[in-house]
Amino acid sequence: MTVAQAVAAAVVAVRLARGRTRPAALAPDPSRPPPEPVSVVIPARDEESRLAGCVAPLLADPAVREVIVVDDESHDGTAELARRLGATVVSGAPPPAGWVGKQWALHQGVRAAAGPIVVLLDADTRPKPGLCAELAALLDAYDLVSAGPRFVCGGAVEQALHASLLATLVYRFGPLGPEAVSVDRLLVNGQCLAFRKARMVEADGFARIRRHLTDDVALGRALARDGWRVAFRDAGALLEVDMHESVADVWRQWGRSIALRDVTSAARLAGDLGVVWLAAALPVLRLAAGRPAPLDLALLAQRFLLVAALRGSYARPGVGLMASPLLDAAAAVRLTRSALLPTRTWRGRRYGRAAVRPGGPSRRPVRSAAR
Repeated sequence: MTVAQAVAAAVVAVRLARGRTRPAALAPDPSRPPPEPVSVVIPARDEESRLAGCVAPLLADPAVREVIVVDDESHDGTAELARRLGATVVSGAPPPAGWVGKQWALHQGVRAAAGPIVVLLDADTRPKPGLCAELAALLDAYDLVSAGPRFVCGGAVEQALHASLLATLVYRFGPLGPEAVSVDRLLVNGQCLAFRKARMVEADGFARIRRHLTDDVALGRALARDGWRVAFRDAGALLEVDMHESVADVWRQWGRSIALRDVTSAARLAGDLGVVWLAAALPVLRLAAGRPAPLDLALLAQRFLLVAALRGSYARPGVGLMASPLLDAAAAVRLTRSALLPTRTWRGRRYGRAAVRPGGPSRRPVRSAAR
């Protein structure tokens, strides 16, 4: 156990050290010339309560040519609200067999976009002036750009659990920003993506990942294998997201995809679980039992240094963030459950085993249902 923990500690230390090469966070640049016209596509299913906070600032952004809301068979007033706000509404058709609903909605929305640059945003995001212009500027050097937001949490316990789950991603993949060490370790954030429409339509990207519940990472890795240059940047100053309504909602929603089971091989998934249990959960458990070893104390010190680094990831960092290491064992349990017993339901739809089967996205373009 000691040898295994030492190996896990070394792996985590190497990954965290990559944070020294992090690119600068995105920030508004008033001197930047106006970008090419940007179309923003927002997939929305029963998002009436959250949609206005996303759509309204986009409609006031001079870089945005149009805002398209794809109404994914909502049962509430999502479509009516989007129209009242001034967005273009695309009434989504039912997903064809073999498609996850969000990918099908994005597939329809991207094809309806008029601008040469497309930005995808989730309905629970809160974009600020300058976000779309900065994303568009990065497309001069990259083919797919993703942005990490600042998270809004409703209370100390919610923030503690959220930050502990977020730390498992950092321990497994390293900090946001530096280039991935391999395609199989690449991460992107599906809450905010930008690309050129013509290239995405040519790649038929959303059809290729149509079965994946972890759609964002599946898309990024599939396109990176094709030679796309992919960037993942910190955009906390320009984007916030209020994802969850309660602690139980954090546990449920993060657990749906946090293992990345459908885009990760079984061997890598086992390695990720081992690193999190040995380097994050075990030190807390031994401390609680009153028997921490020197390596446990070193790992706990490292974990609290990560707490300081994560302050910029939260709109209102507080006591919950500071206490998050105490929930690392719970986060390891949730990660393990997500890996072994993955959720196959989302937004009222249930998907087959293919949506959570260990592996990776399709490496070759496939013929889409629309064709």
